Amino acid sequence: MFTGIIQGQGEVRSLRKTGAECRICLRPLFSLTDIVDGESIAVNGACLSVEEHGADTFTAYASSETLSRTTLGNLQTGHLVNLERALALGDRLGGHLVSGHVDCLATVSEVRQVGQSLRCRLSFPAEFGVEIISKGSVTLDGISLTVNDCGPDFLEVNIIPDTQKRTTMLHWRSGVSVNMETDLIGKYVRNLLGPWTAAANGKNAPPKSSGLNMEFLLRQGFL
Repeated sequence: MFTGIIQGQGEVRSLRKTGAECRICLRPLFSLTDIVDGESIAVNGACLSVEEHGADTFTAYASSETLSRTTLGNLQTGHLVNLERALALGDRLGGHLVSGHVDCLATVSEVRQVGQSLRCRLSFPAEFGVEIISKGSVTLDGISLTVNDCGPDFLEVNIIPDTQKRTTMLHWRSGVSVNMETDLIGKYVRNLLGPWTAAANGKNAPPKSSGLNMEFLLRQGFL
């Protein structure tokens, strides 16, 4: 689990591709001490496991599933990526709950200066529009951001100066693809309400009640 608060950037040192899979060697450009083999590190928002590490590098394996759903398959030696270590129990939750499981790719359509901030507009597949709400949270290339505006297939976010200098978003240009993860809690709510929203649209009946309620619990002596 992550928070979307990027700790720093990493440089791709080498790529070892085997068929549709890849092992990525990264050099953190900030102090990332006490790395443990097997721990999780988010790379541009995609959760990867450390296979091995050295004094100033670590190597992570990316499966064909990961490469097909993210932009990691487009990485080249020398590219910079956003890095975040997994959240430790008791850490401050400065961003929002992020799983590191990328839902889709979003495409940058506009970047414009607004004061000292950058306002970015991105498009994404419309099927994910129901999981994006104004003033809600979204993760783009691992960065926890607040949605300023949104529609069925687009969203706008504001990038403050500190985020600009800590992340790779300064390389965003029109046409660039980024990894997008919608709000984790929103996805669970959508899934739980699915049968009822389908029924409201005349597609299916909602599931029958189990009969477990306050009256039943009272009769059985639980209350």
